[in-house]
Amino acid sequence: MPHAFRRLALSNLAAQASEQLALAAAPLLAVLALGAGAAETGWLQAAQTLPFLLLALPAGLLADRASRIRLMIGAEALRAVALLGILALAASGRLGLGGLAALGFLGAAGTVAQSVAAPALLPTLVPRAGLARANRWLELGRSLAFAAGPALGGALIGWLGAGPAYGAAIGLSLLSAGLLAGLPEPARGAAPRRHPGQELREGIGFVLSHPLLRPILATAVVFNTAWFVLQAGYVVHAVHHLGLSAAGVGVTLGLYGAGMVAGALAAPRLAACWSLGTLIAAGPLAASLAALLMLATLALPAPALAALALFLFGAGPILWTIHTTTLRQAVTPGAMLGRVSATVLTATFGARPLGAAIGALLAARYGVGACLLAAALGFVAQLAIILASPAARLRALPG
Repeated sequence: MPHAFRRLALSNLAAQASEQLALAAAPLLAVLALGAGAAETGWLQAAQTLPFLLLALPAGLLADRASRIRLMIGAEALRAVALLGILALAASGRLGLGGLAALGFLGAAGTVAQSVAAPALLPTLVPRAGLARANRWLELGRSLAFAAGPALGGALIGWLGAGPAYGAAIGLSLLSAGLLAGLPEPARGAAPRRHPGQELREGIGFVLSHPLLRPILATAVVFNTAWFVLQAGYVVHAVHHLGLSAAGVGVTLGLYGAGMVAGALAAPRLAACWSLGTLIAAGPLAASLAALLMLATLALPAPALAALALFLFGAGPILWTIHTTTLRQAVTPGAMLGRVSATVLTATFGARPLGAAIGALLAARYGVGACLLAAALGFVAQLAIILASPAARLRALPG
């Protein structure tokens, strides 16, 4: 792969590791140092996900108007400043839940800009034939960070306190920004400036009118809704129905990250013998099978079934992410990549609180079993959407 891409991949790994460390540290700091309960940690989680809903589209507009590398460097600097603020307030004894939530929101805003700009930059650094391979490396970095970051963050806080955990996250963000500094960015022709609303409508309209991107977006929205319906009830189900301890729940959740790593590592071999459409459909198919396995634990409360389900939830959808991202980059005009990526990010992250709310309502009224059943129906629906679409019949990247 080109040298510029290798630097981008290392920067992405450092950025993802910083994000996961910070996401793991924040609720632990809230509970252990600030005495937060479940409601407070829930609001803290909301503050750290809200920027994806509010800021992804403006970030996409910036990514199409300005330097994507400078936007990513600014994003990492913003995250480092936010984390440093948390560390300084904690050290001085002035950190409260409000400050932790506000600075968490600010740090997540940097994550949003990074998430939008990186996929838009990638096609300018890598030949078209290498896009799938490049996306695999980026997703492998994300998977490794997802699998190891929370465990490392928890261990650092448990053994050494919040300072080393946040210090490591700050260092990783600065490393990410340093790797991006001086990276060559191909010049883009100056586009005529129009009203921001018109430009955003153009990006959204492109996705909704494209025969390949529209069903992919619909599948992703249903997937994310169903996934968060499932997450709303899983921990309670694992503890009270499967008889798992807190450590056991952690192990099963860790298998989700392990599945992501395994899927990313297997992607090249599978790509050599499967068509692009099969690779795209593999994620929804694996998720549907996993949801049915999880549903089966209501009748057969075996922790191994739940563990296998979570592994499949990681392994299959990572193939989806790699190859649908590659397809999106291949069919989208370069000048519109930021806005198109932001549209997808906004819709998929917007489905997450919806799924969590549905799961909470179902669990409160009908019990955890209703969450598992609703999630299974959702995963079957997302499989039906993609199988009925032309994306599942693609042999290779379209021209």
